[in-house]
Amino acid sequence: MIRKIFAALALAGLISATPALAAPCRGAKGRFVKCPPAAAVSAAGVTKDKNGRCHVASGPKKGQFTKC
Repeated sequence: MIRKIFAALALAGLISATPALAAPCRGAKGRFVKCPPAAAVSAAGVTKDKNGRCHVASGPKKGQFTKC
């Protein structure tokens, strides 16, 4: 039981210390910097129609609107 508690605490410490969870608009020293532009649509299975709206290309949700 105590091993499980210590393992959970160690895992929580590792997750909270990762820099990937830091705010994306802060520099390495913690200062605010300009946010990078949003990434382009690169998800497989998503297509844009002539109006610029994104749709699921295949699978059970084919044709449904999705976020770009």
